[in-house]
Amino acid sequence: MKRLILILFLLFSASCFSQGIYTNPIIHADYSDPDAIRVGDDYYMISSSFNHIPGLPILHSKDLVHWELIGHALLRQPPYDHYNIVQHGNGVWAPSIRFHNNEFYIYYPDPDYGIYLIKAKNINGPWSQPALVQEGKGLIDPCPLWDDDGKVYLVHAFAGSRAGIKSIIVVKELNKEGDKVLSEGVLVYDGHAADPTVEGPKFYKRNGYYYIFAPAGGVSTGWQIVLRSKQVYGPYERRIVMAKGETTVNGPHQGAWVNTITGEDWFIHFQDKDAYGRILHLQPMKWIKDWPVIGSDPDGDGIGEPVSSYKIPRTKYQDPTLRIGTTDEFNAATIGKQWQWQANPDLNWVFMDPSNGVLRMNSYLWNDSSLYNDPDLLLQKFPAESFTATTRINFSANNESARMGLVVFGLDYAAISIVGSKEAIKIQYAVCLNADKNNKEKVLAEQNIAYSHSIYLRVLVSKGGICSFGFSTDGNSYTMMKEHFTARPGKWVGAKLGLFCTRTGKTNDAGYADIDWFRITGEKN
Repeated sequence: MKRLILILFLLFSASCFSQGIYTNPIIHADYSDPDAIRVGDDYYMISSSFNHIPGLPILHSKDLVHWELIGHALLRQPPYDHYNIVQHGNGVWAPSIRFHNNEFYIYYPDPDYGIYLIKAKNINGPWSQPALVQEGKGLIDPCPLWDDDGKVYLVHAFAGSRAGIKSIIVVKELNKEGDKVLSEGVLVYDGHAADPTVEGPKFYKRNGYYYIFAPAGGVSTGWQIVLRSKQVYGPYERRIVMAKGETTVNGPHQGAWVNTITGEDWFIHFQDKDAYGRILHLQPMKWIKDWPVIGSDPDGDGIGEPVSSYKIPRTKYQDPTLRIGTTDEFNAATIGKQWQWQANPDLNWVFMDPSNGVLRMNSYLWNDSSLYNDPDLLLQKFPAESFTATTRINFSANNESARMGLVVFGLDYAAISIVGSKEAIKIQYAVCLNADKNNKEKVLAEQNIAYSHSIYLRVLVSKGGICSFGFSTDGNSYTMMKEHFTARPGKWVGAKLGLFCTRTGKTNDAGYADIDWFRITGEKN
């Protein structure tokens, strides 16, 4: 009987900790500057969100490989008047997440205003209103550490564009609550000589050592260093622990150390991939003489390099069904979590209409010659290297200047639109190059069509961010635009795609578009 119980236990353990092979990237989407933690059997990750709202996306996993987007911690961004207007590349930069005293803490920097803290008892919220931990320009990439003696510390870096200084890391003491800075800060590392643009520090303690993990050398060209010391304020030793090496993974850095319930160590980091943004990789990590080595180390010099595939982490549970949503049928009472606005949203921009299974998008008064600063663009991240996005739209405009469209958006953008009113509508394809330089759109194609209750807009995205736009009135036969568009990243973010509905004429009932569904198919990396 004992032998049978032992066999059953071993079989159960093997099933719980079975290992397959995963392939990098684990997320081919723009979740930059990731930080992650384990709480029990669950893993949670957050990333930068800049000016996009809702902000501070929260992702959940059971095995560090398969992730789902479960919500956002920041529903509106302060100062509210400032972020009611599009602020490209500003807002939430590299945040950190920790679990302390049965509470989740997120520290995030706004490079123009300072370092904020939000907290929640539950990962799904409600999250507290942002509290300003320290006011100041150029304070970025904060991360806390609760020490064994009860003291609380914060490490952060500086953005030269605001602070006038960069490539240094400082440590400051916080109050017991972690919501106010108590000291001026101590310079613990100067990277000017060996590690220019050192930033993104993450603070840990292990085996009596204080560790600061930090990327250096630039987003697309850099490496990952680790600093260690027996004293919180140093002096710190320095070592490169991961670099590109012989791989094609540029700038492998800026991320989070996570350990599993089985005692394994892993590191999540991003890779800059131009129009696709900062995609996420998972690296095995091991400790040798109290120094971490990240990725593979074929020559044994302690400097790891990224792996393209590896054994899935040994975790108690695995859930390969977890996915980050892309398609939205608009049948629920709330919009899909993948959608974000360009600024704090207005209550009148959209309404869910679950009884009819549509998203009602009201036309927004926008007189600019470009969509670049339009706050009511409803966008999501590129989900893969190649994919097809199609949307079915019921167009009910009462104003001839009304325009409902599908856009691929960045510093350049392209849009295919339904323009006009029920009396006369046309399909218009327009491109705006260097939109961030206040350039105007250029209409490349225009075609009058008979009014149809439903019109389908589509974009095919292929490797290299090459986009082909088209339309259909029956959902089967598509007319494709002759000129292709090459997607370009936005300010610190990858290209995005989604919907907009605007008008130039002022009226009290300009009409709307009902979006029946938005579907992404054929995803391939």
